[in-house]
Amino acid sequence: MQSSIIKNSEEANYVINPKKFVLWLLIVASLMLFAGFTSAYIVRRGEGNWEIFNLPSMFAWNTLMIILSSVFMQLSYSAAKKNNFVILKSFLTLAFLLGVGFCFGQWYAWKQLIADNVFFAFSNPSNSFVYVISGVHLFHVICGALFIFIMVINSFLNKIHQNALLYLNMCVTYWHFIGILWIYLYLFLYLYR
Repeated sequence: MQSSIIKNSEEANYVINPKKFVLWLLIVASLMLFAGFTSAYIVRRGEGNWEIFNLPSMFAWNTLMIILSSVFMQLSYSAAKKNNFVILKSFLTLAFLLGVGFCFGQWYAWKQLIADNVFFAFSNPSNSFVYVISGVHLFHVICGALFIFIMVINSFLNKIHQNALLYLNMCVTYWHFIGILWIYLYLFLYLYR
């Protein structure tokens, strides 16, 4: 407990915690990456040779899962601030399971695309963009799910409490970003086919 108090007082000397700053740099870099993908999508679509197809219905279910997961992450953070350890563990576990569900949902969505004869192919860029955008986002989700899993373990080891919230706060921030990013990508792909 003493080392935790010293660590918190050392972190208080910064305008912004260096670890949070790195997280925000990663978020900005990810935003730039996906802005590049969506810009390239728009430009390439305007050049022709563009096949219009229906997105897999699983994308909509995945959107619901990531929203619910984000809600549970926020509730777990609120529980940690109140030292409500039972709720913290429960909501973190639910957020993690929904994150894993999202990952399997993406795999199932790709199976739906393949069943509809929508393949990753250079001959038709519209197909490839859907796979690349959803695949790179899935990589971000897997990283976030691993972060949540670490938080779940820490919660069961009682390492998360009102005096030790830095990593949980970073995890919540990243997970909200991933959720908002997926909503944007899904709507972009759905509306701008």
